[in-house]
Amino acid sequence: MANILSTGTSALLAFQRALSTVSHNVANLNTPGYSRQTVDFEARSPQFIGAGYVGRGTQVSDVRRVADDMANARLIDSGGELARLQQLSSLSNRVDSLMSESTTGIAGVWSNFFDSVSALSSNAAAPAERQNMLGQANAMTTRFHQLQGQFDQLATEVDSGLVATADEVNRLASEIAQINGRIGSAQNAAPDMLDRRDQMIRDLVALTGGTAVQQDGGAINVFSAGGQALVVGTQPSQLTTVADPYRPERQQLALVSQGQTIRIDERVMGGQIGGLLEFRAQVLDPTQAELGRIALGLGMSFNAGHTSGVDQYGDMGGPFFDVPAPAIAGHSANTGTARFTAAVDDLAAIDGRNLVVQLKDGAWSATDAQTGATVPVTGSGAANDPLRVAGVALSLDGAAAEGDRFLLQPTAQAARGLNVAISDPGRIAAASPVQVQATLGNLGSAKPGTVRVTDAADPALRTPSNIEFIEGDQYTIDGEGPFAYTPGDTISANGWSFVLDGIPSAGDSFTMAATAPGSSNNGNAALLAGFDDAKALNGGALSLNGAISGLTTAVGSAARHAGYAAEAQATLHAQAFAARESISGVNLDEEASNMLRMQQAYQAAAQIIATADTLFQSLLGAVRR
Repeated sequence: MANILSTGTSALLAFQRALSTVSHNVANLNTPGYSRQTVDFEARSPQFIGAGYVGRGTQVSDVRRVADDMANARLIDSGGELARLQQLSSLSNRVDSLMSESTTGIAGVWSNFFDSVSALSSNAAAPAERQNMLGQANAMTTRFHQLQGQFDQLATEVDSGLVATADEVNRLASEIAQINGRIGSAQNAAPDMLDRRDQMIRDLVALTGGTAVQQDGGAINVFSAGGQALVVGTQPSQLTTVADPYRPERQQLALVSQGQTIRIDERVMGGQIGGLLEFRAQVLDPTQAELGRIALGLGMSFNAGHTSGVDQYGDMGGPFFDVPAPAIAGHSANTGTARFTAAVDDLAAIDGRNLVVQLKDGAWSATDAQTGATVPVTGSGAANDPLRVAGVALSLDGAAAEGDRFLLQPTAQAARGLNVAISDPGRIAAASPVQVQATLGNLGSAKPGTVRVTDAADPALRTPSNIEFIEGDQYTIDGEGPFAYTPGDTISANGWSFVLDGIPSAGDSFTMAATAPGSSNNGNAALLAGFDDAKALNGGALSLNGAISGLTTAVGSAARHAGYAAEAQATLHAQAFAARESISGVNLDEEASNMLRMQQAYQAAAQIIATADTLFQSLLGAVRR
């Protein structure tokens, strides 16, 4: 009798626990990272009764989660890459919107400015056209400042994101290490605890990229994409941020290990942090540098043309734009007293790359700050022999110690510092400094074309000159010569030049004289109107218009590529998630079937107990008689 009751009770308890497990699965249907659990049954040890063995029912041997290590590892890997690409795509799209939208980009106000210069060349004496040109110039420089301000805001967001993410990494790493300790000290870990650890590992790898490796004893070690140990057994590492040694306002990542703070190479991080760092290095910094190079190219080339003209007061033009000098900052660990003053030496040679200039083995060298590639350096650094590197001249002040390093940013801050240098419309140098006129009595058909200034610094530029043709193929300048002449040849002297249209005759003469104050001459304005197409960059191969188009295209291309990559990775991640769910996910139909089956088994076990009770009661009744 007792055997029947014990057998029924064992079945009742076993199926009750199985029903609880099914209920637990259904309750956690929407719990992230939950793996469905299943109950394993085994027969209880039989009892020997002399004639053989009689079974004693069933018992639960294990409640285990249904999981596949390969599927989990694939989901972890795909999640880290997806987080990186989504972060990169999101931030890149914001830069693309800034550069491509007409209300925020530079192209519209750029065109408006040069349109105003062209309008001035059509009516150089008109006060309204002059005022309009100044207004459009101020609007353009303001747009440069606004874009730089937006880029600075994005840089601040990246820094804030690094600080916040580092704190979250530390929290997750600490909790994973604690669970490792609990699992390592227990013979059988609770399935829910394993699920929690797996979910935290996925969250951690989504922030840093990397892998998870199981070690003996049940603990899991987690490494970042660059191989830095984030969790080893029960020991978590601490991620922190430190100030950039060249730019204290910028944050860098570092790992605190055994009391030492070690800076992490930003190029080997993955996950959300990797997306932030990649955006800053591959999209934000290059965009800032190229925008600054355009601002620098505009300011320097336009100033060169403007100083070659004459304003309404009859004075030679001054700088139209204030153009900032390249920025250079020393490393915080420098021990010498050296300081550099930077100036643009060759605009066409400036490419916008940030460079590290270092004193090594007693000589100065330069490398690309991003790639480490060597960049040629000439000069000693003295005032009369400055260092020349990538179009920049560096004059040294003080004494440098061995190993001292400096970060040179030729254009990164140029957009912020570009401003209009004049406020008086009369100071716009729209006129050529000199004008050439044909003598009324000339017999030939030659007419002078536009005068071009070839050397605005020539002291004799505005000195009156007389060009006289002694023959149709010979001429003198202020009695000097004769010089051979072929139709189409350029006539030049004293920093000016012009070309005749037509054929001169013997005795024809032309006079060159300084442009008078208040002149309506538009010669210099006509030249300035075409400066947007002047090939001032890339060694004279790229125009300013081309640089703007190239920048907008490059930013848009980077955003699109990041978006496409994120979409593709999202598909791969969805497949990895589906693969895991097909193994570990809760299926309501399956759980309903299991519940019905366990319910029936439970009821059958209860019936066994009821039968045992009936038999027992019958036995008691017989004894009472």
